[in-house]
Amino acid sequence: EAHDLVAVPAHDSLRGSNVIVTQATPNLITPAVLAQARQTFATLLEPLPAPRVAVLIGGNSRTHAVTPQIMGKLAGQLKTLAENGFSLMITASRRTPPECIKILDSSLGGLKNAYVWNGTGDNPYHGFLAWADYIIVTADSASMLSEAATTGKPVYMAALAGGSARFDRLHNALLGGGIIRNFGGKLEAYDYTALNDAAMVAGEIRNRMKMS
Repeated sequence: EAHDLVAVPAHDSLRGSNVIVTQATPNLITPAVLAQARQTFATLLEPLPAPRVAVLIGGNSRTHAVTPQIMGKLAGQLKTLAENGFSLMITASRRTPPECIKILDSSLGGLKNAYVWNGTGDNPYHGFLAWADYIIVTADSASMLSEAATTGKPVYMAALAGGSARFDRLHNALLGGGIIRNFGGKLEAYDYTALNDAAMVAGEIRNRMKMS
């Protein structure tokens, strides 16, 4: 008799014999996906000098808010990185307030080594992950944090206003495990074991099918 399996990330509280607990949010990021995206977006991103930084900006949600003050601080930190030899590959979300995108554009406009995706054409998100040497992600998105940490590249989390107990559990687990670090304006390389939640769930399903 088959039993339904449920996969939940560790920051969700559901537990049981049919529950597979993952470190974060399972996702579609694999070495093959990144290799393909690296090729697809080479013309766009290869001209940016290394080291390259993917900057993944979320927006307002039930739990978090991007305020002009927060965006002003982040934009200033990003500009300093760009002035110190880092190239920036930036994408905002549909949830990012328009006034915050204006702050970003005015701060980084005119910099040759900063590319801000304007939302038209193919989404270069996977290309950014593939070409990045470092990844900065805002704290509001479990999926973007999980995808970034599945690449094995250094992931820095940029704080936003708000939060929740559920997000605190995710952030604390990833920070405590040395998987992500808080972004304070500086970037340095570090190693960790990349997340591999989707493969772990697939393996667990195969094992249980053998046992049943």
